[in-house]
Amino acid sequence: MNITSPILNGAGRAAELPADSVTSFLRAMGLSDSLDGGLGVIMSGLAGIAAALAVAIVLSVYFRSGYRSRRDVFKHSLAASAVLVLLAFVVSDMRNAALAYLGLNPAKPAVEFEIRLPKAVLATAADTQVELLTDRNQKLAKVQENLASAPDGRSILRGTVTLDYRTTERAMVLNLPGRAQGTFRLRLPASPSRSHGFGPWHLADGIVPANGDTVTSELHDAFAIRYRVL
Repeated sequence: MNITSPILNGAGRAAELPADSVTSFLRAMGLSDSLDGGLGVIMSGLAGIAAALAVAIVLSVYFRSGYRSRRDVFKHSLAASAVLVLLAFVVSDMRNAALAYLGLNPAKPAVEFEIRLPKAVLATAADTQVELLTDRNQKLAKVQENLASAPDGRSILRGTVTLDYRTTERAMVLNLPGRAQGTFRLRLPASPSRSHGFGPWHLADGIVPANGDTVTSELHDAFAIRYRVL
């Protein structure tokens, strides 16, 4: 046993006490369910404060002590390394808790999509715009200018867009100037895993003709999307 053991144990108990008090207070006020993300950030912060306090005490005791043998220096170096590893873990935990609270995707996965268009609608994708709409942001997708061809002769528009936020409210909006606007809901979890291949084709969830005409079943069935997570 070395001098850092009781210090680290005491720091751990010190971090637990205020965290338990905060939890009890929020439960008494009936706010614990609505503030789960914020509580995670608070508890991570308390753990970081406790770890920083432990480092300060260890270094203070070490430098104020008298004669130190090589064995003492070696033991204290190992203890200091362990504390630094603890600090790195706490910093990482606080970062993940903060990102989760803000709804951010730290890895920023991307979606590669293919949108199937009616026959003879476009020659190139130069004037086409595809936008990702969520309850947190909106972002233009990168669209390939050259169109691919489906076996039935229809054109396929390809592109990619990053998923910056954790949310299940995602929709791709296809704008064909002077023709129509199509909306496709992305059926993905808030933090999707990488896909090995494209999923099945999904018909558009909404079509709005540019000239105000009614949407026929033929027009609705002409638009479809499939995608995968990169």
